[in-house]
Amino acid sequence: MGSARKTIDVPSVPRGNAPRSKKRPPPSPYVLPLNITLYVCLISNGIAAFLAPIQDCDEVFNFWEPTHYLDHGYGLQTWEYSPVYSIRSWLYVTIHAIVGKMSSLAFASKSSQFYAIRFVLAIICAASQTRLYAAICRTLSPKIGLFFLMIVAFSPGMFHASASFLPSSFTMYMSMLGLTSFLEWRRPKIAQGIMWFGLGAIVGWPFAGALIVPLLLAEVLIGFVSGSPWAVISGILHGAIRCLAILAAEIAVDYAFLRRVAIVPWNIVAYNVFGGEGKGPEIFGTEPWTFYIRNLLLNFNIWFVFAMLAAPFLLLQAAFRPHATNKETLLRTATLITPFYMWFAIFTAQPHKEERFMYPAYPFLALNAAIAIHMVLSYIGSKNSQGSHGRLLANVKLAIVTAIVLAAINAGLLRTVGMITAYNAPLQVFEPLQRLQIAHAGDSVCFGKEWYRFPSSFFLPDGMRAKFIRSEFRGLLPGEFPDATDYPALFDGTSQIPQGMNDLNQEDPAKYVDISQCSFLVDSHFPSRDATDLEPNYLRDESQWEALSCENFLDASQTGLLGRLIWVPDTPGLPDKFRRKWGQYCLLRRRNLAETH
Repeated sequence: MGSARKTIDVPSVPRGNAPRSKKRPPPSPYVLPLNITLYVCLISNGIAAFLAPIQDCDEVFNFWEPTHYLDHGYGLQTWEYSPVYSIRSWLYVTIHAIVGKMSSLAFASKSSQFYAIRFVLAIICAASQTRLYAAICRTLSPKIGLFFLMIVAFSPGMFHASASFLPSSFTMYMSMLGLTSFLEWRRPKIAQGIMWFGLGAIVGWPFAGALIVPLLLAEVLIGFVSGSPWAVISGILHGAIRCLAILAAEIAVDYAFLRRVAIVPWNIVAYNVFGGEGKGPEIFGTEPWTFYIRNLLLNFNIWFVFAMLAAPFLLLQAAFRPHATNKETLLRTATLITPFYMWFAIFTAQPHKEERFMYPAYPFLALNAAIAIHMVLSYIGSKNSQGSHGRLLANVKLAIVTAIVLAAINAGLLRTVGMITAYNAPLQVFEPLQRLQIAHAGDSVCFGKEWYRFPSSFFLPDGMRAKFIRSEFRGLLPGEFPDATDYPALFDGTSQIPQGMNDLNQEDPAKYVDISQCSFLVDSHFPSRDATDLEPNYLRDESQWEALSCENFLDASQTGLLGRLIWVPDTPGLPDKFRRKWGQYCLLRRRNLAETH
């Protein structure tokens, strides 16, 4: 397998009668100590845990709210958690609820519990990134590992995915651990790799199981060609047994919550693939085939371009530099770059597209890009470095590396800072509710047109409930879990079939309350948008409402392309077309509330 390790310009290893030095060769200057690697990833992911805005209301209503219910006895409930549909696993939520309950021993406020859960997710992601980085350096090349680390540490896409409370993020962690197992080419840990990918697919998102297919097929092929198929078959069987054990545990946990047998991974597949007319994900919106191209360019800039070029570069290397590759090399490298292409093609073909659907493939995108850019640089530096011509090539190589890395890192950081400063208001405006004499048990905070930006009940004081008032939205809003004061009541609440739920996104009028029942109200105002009867400008209704807290929120419709894409400083003299335009995102209190309290 030594030739496989030389797939992409790894340092040569002494062979045969070549003289061996008694001293270990000096470590590659491109290898970072693993503790430094972990710190780099942890800092990046930790910043995301504390500052990244929530990008998807699905994260709040399908995961943060059920977790809040398990930890605090009340919360919002979506139709996916109805025992009738059961397309969300309670095992996944329970794991996070345990973290939240443990954090409550150290933190009194619920918002601190929210950030504690996020930070634990950031730690898990950083550990997974570090393990994969180590495997890449050990098996492929330290240079590839370094590029991989740069991509995952400084890309806006990985920034948001790293600490998101989403099955797709969980699956991304498991995919990194699974890929690490398969990268051990001398002794591939097939059973362990299957277990990690299976854990992500069963507990997280079943579609992510597709990522293992190219890796597993390559192991089977190599096993038969090398004359040791039984070792591969044994690994597959052991991995399958572990996956069955994970599935059994999930079914048992879901049975405790639902009081009926539910195979959630199958329910997810059945709903999304075999839903039938008028059902399935398409009812929540469709996007053109270019959606993921635009999205990945925003989230990974030049790295996405290199990821797409990995296969063409490999073919060019095989055609014009045959001395640098062989059949086994081609198979191994093709195996590693295939999962991203496959994932990208599958989801580009789906009408319903969301950014989070790409999360499981982010590590594969980063690996593809790292392999591609390393192939380019290896070709540039393959000439003899002696003489003026060789030194010139070396300088060109260094200039290219420096320019690409600096441009990509700066573009990624500007995009990340831009997203934080533009859309972080929902995580900030609820702070006044934590003050004494502001909010009381039984108060309600209402959401109209801003329902989808609610950051979860973790940001509301104990006993305060989130309610919905009518707006122009005409889909199905979440209901509420039955209140529970102990664990038996929790299990009773999760097993009850809620009223007014459907899988057709049909509006249920019972989900609304009259605005007279609202003690507080969250609303936004953008000068470019006209008010309607159902969405009036509550900020101007000063006879009924007073602003407790307002934060800037980007008015994307009035901001130019540059200001929407990256952070742009509001410096004097900057042309208006480059300036970012702002609206207000506010927490309002009813005028007479203080008197009634």
